[in-house]
Amino acid sequence: MTGVNVIAAGMVTAVGLTGAASCAAMRCGIDGFAETQFVVPGGAWLVGAPVPLPRDWVGSKRLAHLAAGAVVDALERAPQVRDGTLPVILCLAEETRPGRPVRTPETFGRQVLEFSDLPLRSPLHVVAHGRPSGIVALERVRRMFERGEAERALIVGVDSLLTGSAVAHYLRAGRLLTGDNANGFVPGEAAAAIVCAAGAPQHFALAGLGLGREPAYLYNPDEVPLRADGMVRAYRDAFDAAGIAGRDVDVRVSDLTGEAFFFKQTALAMQRTVRQRTDNQALWTPTDCIGNVGAAIVPVMVGWALDAFERGYGAGDPILVESSGDDGACGAAVFRTARARAVA
Repeated sequence: MTGVNVIAAGMVTAVGLTGAASCAAMRCGIDGFAETQFVVPGGAWLVGAPVPLPRDWVGSKRLAHLAAGAVVDALERAPQVRDGTLPVILCLAEETRPGRPVRTPETFGRQVLEFSDLPLRSPLHVVAHGRPSGIVALERVRRMFERGEAERALIVGVDSLLTGSAVAHYLRAGRLLTGDNANGFVPGEAAAAIVCAAGAPQHFALAGLGLGREPAYLYNPDEVPLRADGMVRAYRDAFDAAGIAGRDVDVRVSDLTGEAFFFKQTALAMQRTVRQRTDNQALWTPTDCIGNVGAAIVPVMVGWALDAFERGYGAGDPILVESSGDDGACGAAVFRTARARAVA
């Protein structure tokens, strides 16, 4: 696999306005949950995970400021990549998702570049697959590096499920966590950015990647029984590319949102790909602290894994990052660290 090294990351989340602050809070299990302005049936306030911004921006402008904050945070750690040739891959919500906060991705992307003080001529690519968008973006970056089209790339994920129409839709579907519904998620908003560099694997490198499609996706109209076929394929492709087996994974970072369907999916995928007895694998779930942040989640997970490696509190190596969407899209990525290669 062509080398994709993650060299820097930045975040703006409900628990911190920088990557360092967000990762420290998630490491400690601190959440950013608070009552919102939305009311659930029965009259209680809906609990969400809003970002405490200094000004009350709304709509796409709010998201552009979130994304710009994450970009600036990431580029402060990698200032050498800031130029007009830096490709920017923007990860957004699915086009069909109710309450999608960004209606015109290209215009929004240029706004993010402007707020980030990046040249407006910077190549801009949009990936709109919701939560797994970051996995798709990593594959796009890998191919870009493989073809020699770039030496550096910036992946930016930004999303919000705290829009009026999104909250109304998920309340009607019974998918939000409320006093009357334990099988639901906490809606949140966030942005995260990761800087990728081409070259031989070093520091914190992508070792394998897999994508799949789950036919038994949530609420599929044919009521196909869940076997986690999509996630199993993503796992196996990622493991094969990395040259490892499922039992070798030390840490899993997952976008589990709190809904039983996705817990069942990841449990089935692990059962079908890990046949030998293994030590306990650590499971990290940032949504416990920042809520369901949609397309921002993969850059958040990769950034947290990078921070854990650089600060020395990571549980091991290799690290598996997994994500899946409501429409059945599934992705998995395996990362290896320089520490593991040095030991080997």
